[in-house]
Amino acid sequence: MNTSPLDIPCVILCGGKSSRMGEDKALLPFDSSKTLTQYQFDKLKKIFKKVYLSSKDNKFDFINKEQLIIDDSDIYSPIIALNSIFTSLNDKNIFIITVDTPLIKLDSIKKLISSHNSYDITVAKTHRIHNLCGIYNREKSLLVIDKMLSEDFHKVGFLLKELNTQYINFSNEDEFINLNDKNEYKKALSIIS
Repeated sequence: MNTSPLDIPCVILCGGKSSRMGEDKALLPFDSSKTLTQYQFDKLKKIFKKVYLSSKDNKFDFINKEQLIIDDSDIYSPIIALNSIFTSLNDKNIFIITVDTPLIKLDSIKKLISSHNSYDITVAKTHRIHNLCGIYNREKSLLVIDKMLSEDFHKVGFLLKELNTQYINFSNEDEFINLNDKNEYKKALSIIS
C-alpha cells in the first residue's frame, strides 16, 4: 500500500554550525520570507501534513514547540540530529531535508516519496549523492545509527551503505544547490528571483 506523501512527516534540518557561511544560514532572509527556515517550512507545508524543524535550540518565532525537535548534543552531526528525530517521532517513514536546499521542487520531493517502495532509504542524486534529501525508514535507520553512535562514527554516507538505499537521479543541479557560503546564497537568490 502506498502512503500518501501528505501522511509522511517532513523534518527540516537547521541545527548546523554554518561555519562556511559565517553566520547562521537558517536565519538568513530568503526570497520574500523573513528567514531561509521559514521559506522552507512554508514551502513544504504545501505537501506535508506535518513539518518539523530539527535544531540545537529554539531560534524560530513562527512555529509552536510541538513542531520543534531539539538535538541537545554538544556535537554538531547530522547523525545525532537523525537520532533525535527518529527517537522523537514514531512514523514508519520520515522525509528529511536540509534548510539550505531551498530550490528543490515539490514535484521532485513527491517523486522521491513515490519511488520509495520497499527501500530503507531513498535519496536524491545529481552528480553527487544528496544524503540528507530523501525518505528514511525510521526503525531500520535507528538500528544502524545506534551502532554508529556507540562507535562515535558520524558519516551519513555510511548509514546509506549499510541499509537498502535507492538513489533517484535528477538532472537539474541548481535544484539541489546547498547554500554553504555567501556565493551559493547569492546564486540561489538570483535563481529564485
